[in-house]
Amino acid sequence: MSEWLDSEPLVIERAEGHYLYDTDGNRYFDGVSSLWVTVHGHNHPHINRAIAAQLGSVAHSTMLGLVSVPATELAAALVQIAPTGLTKVFYSDSGSSAVEIALKQAFQYWQHKGRPQKQRFVHLADAYHGDTLGAVGVGGMSVFHEVFGPLLVAGISVPNPNPYRFSGSPEQAKAHALSALEEVLSAQHEDIAGLIIEPLVQGAAGMLVQPDGYLSGVAVLCKRYDILLIADEVATGFGRTGRMFACEHEDVTPDFLCVAKGLTGGYLPLAATLTTQEVFSAFLGDRSEYRTFFHGHTYTGNPLGAAAALASLELFERNDVIANMQPVITHLQKELHVRFGDHPNIGDIRQRGFMVGIELVSNKKTQTPFDASQATGAMVCRAAREIGVLLRPLGDVIVLMPPLTTTSSEIDVLLDAVEYGLEVIR
Repeated sequence: MSEWLDSEPLVIERAEGHYLYDTDGNRYFDGVSSLWVTVHGHNHPHINRAIAAQLGSVAHSTMLGLVSVPATELAAALVQIAPTGLTKVFYSDSGSSAVEIALKQAFQYWQHKGRPQKQRFVHLADAYHGDTLGAVGVGGMSVFHEVFGPLLVAGISVPNPNPYRFSGSPEQAKAHALSALEEVLSAQHEDIAGLIIEPLVQGAAGMLVQPDGYLSGVAVLCKRYDILLIADEVATGFGRTGRMFACEHEDVTPDFLCVAKGLTGGYLPLAATLTTQEVFSAFLGDRSEYRTFFHGHTYTGNPLGAAAALASLELFERNDVIANMQPVITHLQKELHVRFGDHPNIGDIRQRGFMVGIELVSNKKTQTPFDASQATGAMVCRAAREIGVLLRPLGDVIVLMPPLTTTSSEIDVLLDAVEYGLEVIR
């Protein structure tokens, strides 16, 4: 905070497409999609029109006993594009809230099923699922979570499958992580309500990419040991990994799917937790049974947010966004390794779709990290800003998360800025 107070903030005044403009008229490419939310670019006329039209009808009405047209239509649209079997939608307003809902519903589900001892949750090491206390309880990043330890119900941590963290091949890392997970589940499954995972990529942990087959292996183990699977796709959902949802890559249908961030195309705060008919049915009963899920948000299913989300989903289909991403993803992958594969200060390059993490090290051969006090990642990003690209580091991991409609030529601009930024540590 001292650094923040001692510096002049960059004040953004307007935006257009993939670019932000500050109050001095300087233009910046939005290399992190305004914290991973902007899908089709800023100030998109189709989404603008949808919000304006909805504003002319009703901006907000409660969903406590009522429904609205756009929230109803959006729920139907989400069910249509989600993994098969996810047929029920519960709205909230942020990724953390979507996770809280999944955790609470999973917990209460087992109470209703006559297995009240199933109360604990499994998560990966380095996990991040939000900043509210339930989400922090299934987190594994000490910098975010350690101080709140006394307030938390502790989750059960299992090894991270990322090969860079494991120091082995992808297959070895996968086998090791799945073996360790099964050891925990086989011993404690009677007490475990659910397992939560960011499918394929752990975002805030530094874009840690899981080996192929790990997610499907986790799903198999959850079924084997009767544990509910919660897929946190707040960061990975809506095209980020090159499919609409990361779970699609391995044909996994979780028991809960948490979405937010890109849901409205980056316009308004809206989140949703999708689940199955099986889970929904456990909450049905007479009023006197108190089986209700007593949880709600004032702005649940906000009509303006729902209208924006519907417009965003229309753009996915109209512009064939997922298909058009594929050659750009290939170009990005190629250029990352051509430009940075042998760089002496890059220890690892991790990519899945439009999610990229470039890990900075002081020595590539020894994989020695920089001293944290040097804030090397922040220095690189500040330098990139000098030539008109906005990036945000995760410690000493440079994150690239451009809008899904970014072109190959704009990818080159993005990578040029990273190259320029890396000069500060030579």
